[in-house]
Amino acid sequence: QEQLVESGGGLVKPGGSLRLSCAASGFSLRDYSIGWFREVPGKQRETVSCIHLSDRTTYYGDAVKGRFTISEDSAKNTLYLQMNSLKPEDTAVYYCAAALSCPLLRSEPDYWGQGTQVTVSS
Repeated sequence: QEQLVESGGGLVKPGGSLRLSCAASGFSLRDYSIGWFREVPGKQRETVSCIHLSDRTTYYGDAVKGRFTISEDSAKNTLYLQMNSLKPEDTAVYYCAAALSCPLLRSEPDYWGQGTQVTVSS
């Protein structure tokens, strides 16, 4: 059974860091474009970051450029998101997802996890 399981969310103060992990099972991440999107009630789903594993091309949303870094460990079939210099506006539920391409990650993911809450507050 195909599954994505996120971990690493939590409460952090502004300026702090968190690293999210996403473990895949039942399929290989290398067969997809993989990444993270986030959701806040009342707001549109936002793609945070995505990576094309075939050529290692990465994409970052404007709001997180220079602060977040996406990476992947093929041996562990796991995706990561290192989040630094966190801001209150980064507060959201973060989902990892796999799609045929990064532009489809937010709207038409093939697989996604259950989400992990990130709260940035003093």
